[in-house]
Amino acid sequence: MEAFLHQITSGLANGCIYGSVALALVMIYQATHHINFAQGEMATFSTFIAWALIQAGWPYWGAFFATVAISFVAGVAVQRIILRPVEKAPVLTNVIVFIGLLVIFNSLAGWIFEHTIKAFPSPFDQKGALANKLFSAHEMGSALVMLAVLGALYAFFRFTPVGLAMRAAAQNPESARLVGIRVSWMLAVGWGLAAAIGAVAGMMVAPVVYLDPNMMSGILLYGFAAALLGGIDNPGAAVLGGFIVGVLENLLGAYVIGTELKLSVALVLIVGTLTLRPNGLFGKHVVTRV
Repeated sequence: MEAFLHQITSGLANGCIYGSVALALVMIYQATHHINFAQGEMATFSTFIAWALIQAGWPYWGAFFATVAISFVAGVAVQRIILRPVEKAPVLTNVIVFIGLLVIFNSLAGWIFEHTIKAFPSPFDQKGALANKLFSAHEMGSALVMLAVLGALYAFFRFTPVGLAMRAAAQNPESARLVGIRVSWMLAVGWGLAAAIGAVAGMMVAPVVYLDPNMMSGILLYGFAAALLGGIDNPGAAVLGGFIVGVLENLLGAYVIGTELKLSVALVLIVGTLTLRPNGLFGKHVVTRV
């Protein structure tokens, strides 16, 4: 029974990370109606930056917050320099740009930091107060960090003028422009926040899966499954989808299909959701009058 409970609690800890990646995907999707295929590679590159700062002698949390800030600025720059010119381009053009960004960030990470697997430190003492029978210290710590990030984002979008403006720009760009909101800049801030969220997720998952240029490939797939399962147009539901995916991954991997086939859980969820319930469990049903 204790092993079963540990699988559930470990799945919930992983679900925090999957939910945060799903949230980053939903933020970009709501503003552009496109999936950012480069989200995982951008997070990996940010994690390499944190690793380089730690190797240079920075304290962990100093490197952590510096990386989040750098990632935010980089996300804004990517949107303004690379994506802004193709905002109104056909869908296929945007897809090609996203795939190009994926290849660029992956190649840059391998070129600059090499393809050797690197150990990334955990900031949480494995024998500290956070460790218990159901959670390891890193699982508990990473879950608390991701929940703090999600809570801060909720407060930002709910109570700040910039957050409200971003929500308005995503839901109705034309009306937002009429009331003076700079929609293009709101989109850039959204890209910056998505990049920062990805950086946090990368730094939390790196001590578990180790750091290499392809570290986030599987995590992105789980995040995509979570976003689709919860609802690609519903940020809160996407986070909830992350918890569901995390628990399912652990339980099925431990008791049904084995750890070697755990990634197939995400693939089955993606195909099943798109086939049976394309709007997700809590997504909006959009009816268009023609």
